[in-house]
Amino acid sequence: MMGMHVDSLRIHPLKSGAIRHLTASGVRRSGLVGDRAWMVVDGDGECVTARTDRALFTLTAEPLPDNGLRLTSRVGDVVEVCRPAADAATVAVTVHRRPAAPGLIAADAAQALVRSTLGRDDVTLVACSDPNQRRLHPEFSQEGDTTAYADGYPVTLASLASLRELQRLGAGDLPIDRFRPNVVIDGDLDPFAEEQWTRVTLGETIFRVATGVDRCSMTLLDPQTLRTGPEPIRTLSRHRTWEGKTWFCIHLIPELADDQTTTLAVGDLVSIA
Repeated sequence: MMGMHVDSLRIHPLKSGAIRHLTASGVRRSGLVGDRAWMVVDGDGECVTARTDRALFTLTAEPLPDNGLRLTSRVGDVVEVCRPAADAATVAVTVHRRPAAPGLIAADAAQALVRSTLGRDDVTLVACSDPNQRRLHPEFSQEGDTTAYADGYPVTLASLASLRELQRLGAGDLPIDRFRPNVVIDGDLDPFAEEQWTRVTLGETIFRVATGVDRCSMTLLDPQTLRTGPEPIRTLSRHRTWEGKTWFCIHLIPELADDQTTTLAVGDLVSIA
């Protein structure tokens, strides 16, 4: 299959926060550099996401030098926070009840902004202490595969060919950002062809395909209006349901050494490895 390319790239520096579009990104074994490196957790250390706290979508997070973060609320409040030192206080955290690397507790000013945005005083902003500590689902990963605070795997890939087919099937003018992928590809490929791949090369990096992505209610939420509607779950449930779940996008794992960083850019060629 020829003529495929990377159409767009995005990261989510704060898990469930606003999407950050990029023209290029570093790639490590744990995913795109800076993706879901910070997270909000509740009093039990469980991740807080826009599934239940949709105001998270209104927080824009911009990575800063030395792995810091600039948080901007929808009303224009801004806080810059340094990544906590390695010996800073930590909290044990889980991502959908699965253990992840301990969270380094951010400075008080950042906590205040997050709590006021969500209207909750029982949440804590944390930075991932070490993504290499987290292990992935053994059925779909290999020894040493890891990620920070993504739901399950380092990278999510979507195809615009698949989106166009989903729109044709009845989903309407649905943007790809509803699915919060890291990498969007386009070109000469059939709808949903990506689900048959085992490996794919994006630019200079080979990725292993881990599994498809079962979609949740967060795809129903418009990140701009914070309103929910029936799509895309309604159309997915009619045409893309198996194993009792609805499916769209695929999860990827970079085939890189622990100390290796590559670069991925919009326009890079895509080929089946």
